Amino acid sequence: MFEALLKALTGEDETPLPEPDARLALAALLVRLARTDGHYEASEIARIDVILGRRYALSDADAAKLRAEAETLESEAPDTVRFTRAIKDHTAHEHRDSVIEDIWELALADGSRSDDEDSLIRLVAPLLGINDRDSALARQRVIERLNG
Repeated sequence: MFEALLKALTGEDETPLPEPDARLALAALLVRLARTDGHYEASEIARIDVILGRRYALSDADAAKLRAEAETLESEAPDTVRFTRAIKDHTAHEHRDSVIEDIWELALADGSRSDDEDSLIRLVAPLLGINDRDSALARQRVIERLNG
């Protein structure tokens, strides 16, 4: 499974990823965001599991398994664009706001945002077809939810 997905992610295979791989691509994108500041902490790992469990209706064990697979994939995948393409190809535009909310939730969960996290989100949002305004609105919704 990883070999086929890595071929797709590295550009050796230009066919769109099937739906389960789109889930793995989102999980890997979340892992990449959590690792981008150089600190991949238990609180971030737990938050990724919560996000994956909620989004895909997974048990705690299944969410952790998906995240663990994503950690391997993220460490081997050379770029972020193929992750976002897989997500975009399998997520209707009207549902991508919730994807960017999940990304912001992870970035904001530890109480601080690094410049590296902000840079990655600024790269990812337009690749998902989300403009700056909608990304900012998604961030505000997440802040209200986390503080409320």
